[in-house]
Amino acid sequence: MTSQAAAGPRASEAPGRVGDVRRRNLALVLSRLGPDTVASRAEIAAATGLTKASVSSLVTDLLTTGLVEELGVTRDGERGRPGVGLALNPRRGALGAEVNVDYLAVGVLDLKGTLRVHESVEAVNHGRAPADVLADLQGLAARARDSAAAEGIELLGGGLAAPGLVEGDTGIVLTAPNLGWRDVDVSDALAALVPDAPYGVALSNEADSAAVAELWYGQGSAADAYLYLSGEVGVGGGLVLGGSLFTGPGGHAGEVGHVVVDPQGRRCSCGGRGCLETVAGQEAIFAAAGIGTGTATGRMAALRDALAAGDRKAADAVGRAGAALAVAVVAAARLVDISAVVLGGHFAALRDRIGPLLVDSLADLAPGQITSVSFSDLGASAALRGAAGGAVRRVLAAPHELLA
Repeated sequence: MTSQAAAGPRASEAPGRVGDVRRRNLALVLSRLGPDTVASRAEIAAATGLTKASVSSLVTDLLTTGLVEELGVTRDGERGRPGVGLALNPRRGALGAEVNVDYLAVGVLDLKGTLRVHESVEAVNHGRAPADVLADLQGLAARARDSAAAEGIELLGGGLAAPGLVEGDTGIVLTAPNLGWRDVDVSDALAALVPDAPYGVALSNEADSAAVAELWYGQGSAADAYLYLSGEVGVGGGLVLGGSLFTGPGGHAGEVGHVVVDPQGRRCSCGGRGCLETVAGQEAIFAAAGIGTGTATGRMAALRDALAAGDRKAADAVGRAGAALAVAVVAAARLVDISAVVLGGHFAALRDRIGPLLVDSLADLAPGQITSVSFSDLGASAALRGAAGGAVRRVLAAPHELLA
């Protein structure tokens, strides 16, 4: 999950000031230690092209930061001399948080990508004052920090995922229609999630965060390009191209939930008409299936029970959602030339019903275009994993900041 150094000149020979070279080399050494990797100093030297003396000096610094730990003895090759094993330290990590329409969630991810703490609470956040929602989130974050501390995990940064258009540089949620938020400054709330975090706390779009979580920890890890779609109250989307999240010039690419699938359809929360989420969003499916009020978890259970009982209304609602989903996926796939799609949220919860419908519709609408349809196994933690994972990657890319 960490980047691999490309073959070429030794990193120590790169141009620039000595300080710059050492900073790059610290990150280079760290990049050889993946989530499941244990390597000796000699193995790292051979892989990076750095001298053994340089690697030993760099490792000393990395041990000082606490990002790396020594693990017993490893052997350099089948007959090589034994050496001390090095690995990423799971007692360092980052906090991820998510604000969504019907729940709040927090979690702690360690450097190896393991979710060590996770708490999610259902809450009706639409129409609530942003300050009240964020105050509740701070309470969850405080409990997560306490749980991390009890496990000996030091938090170095964090991330907050929100369901709308965000401006990460300024910490502003520009618009989140399903929350009723517009131009909400969350910068103070970000800072309070992990006080004094050396790598800061970043704001991101919920679907974008979930999309990169799939890339780093889930179904997208074996793909170079895919469309991620998350079914919640609305429908979020993220686009991964060339192994990286593509956000477009304005940072808002991937809003597949607002692709028009029915020009004569219902008005959407975005102000448009006939968007995908008006047919395939969680609320739209529940309403069409005749599933009444209650918690999202309870209503999803009721929908699944209705489907299992052969309820025609429920089957029709899911069928329409699957057909609309196929139209939007094909439109996106044709435009950016992708062949894989990953689905999360309630799409994953309904995979046994939506999956076959979607595959059949895709084959009919665009034969041969989409060759891979998969469903997320990350559950409701996908977005906060992505938010925390972004902080982990900031740490791994700039370990020198802990030596200042």
